[in-house]
Amino acid sequence: MTKRRRTLLQRLGERILLFLVPFFAYGLFQFVRLTMRSEEINTEVLKPFCKKNDEEPVIIAYWHGRLLVTPFLTLKRRVTTLVSRHRDGELISRAGRFFPIEFIRGSTTRGGPQALRELVKAIQRGSHVAITPDGPRGPRHLVQSGVIMLALRTGRPIVPVTFNVSKKKVFKSWDRFLFPYPFCRAVVVWGEPIWVGPGKGRAGIEDKRKTLEIGLNRITTQADHYFDQ
Repeated sequence: MTKRRRTLLQRLGERILLFLVPFFAYGLFQFVRLTMRSEEINTEVLKPFCKKNDEEPVIIAYWHGRLLVTPFLTLKRRVTTLVSRHRDGELISRAGRFFPIEFIRGSTTRGGPQALRELVKAIQRGSHVAITPDGPRGPRHLVQSGVIMLALRTGRPIVPVTFNVSKKKVFKSWDRFLFPYPFCRAVVVWGEPIWVGPGKGRAGIEDKRKTLEIGLNRITTQADHYFDQ
């Protein structure tokens, strides 16, 4: 087989993969959701942003390995989230089009400034924004400063959130990606909002970055031990 023919077959295989996998992933996840019992903890932190029939936009932060928390969130407004420009980001965005989620392609390393501008516009339109502050390639559970800069530019709070389930598959990827099994119990845990006020220098931004990192790790530990009882 010639090199050109191998290349064409590889491209065809990738196109088939990009077409089929999102349908399969959506169907599987919907089956899991329908057979799952879930609850949310500490939802009172959202009350200051909830009006009678609406919500003020917030920046939702969760670890990359807990990406699947987004469809579980009981929010009234649409959620805009950032996914990488890599093939896994393309798969996520195609599968996510079945949910009320809008995707912006980019990361802190590729297309970062443009992605930040698009996220600012999304918040200005009234959308919640969801970010994995340790994505797209890690280090795991280490907050990068992009989410802090977004909060600084928009004046909106960062609200940490995470989830865990009683039965799951934890992949051996850098982020220890968590996928729930059918007929499991799920818990979503919200953390305290973090405001980033104007006039923050490097020390102030670093302080907020550490605060978010500590908060996310705290609620993740809480969720991870929830089913030990």
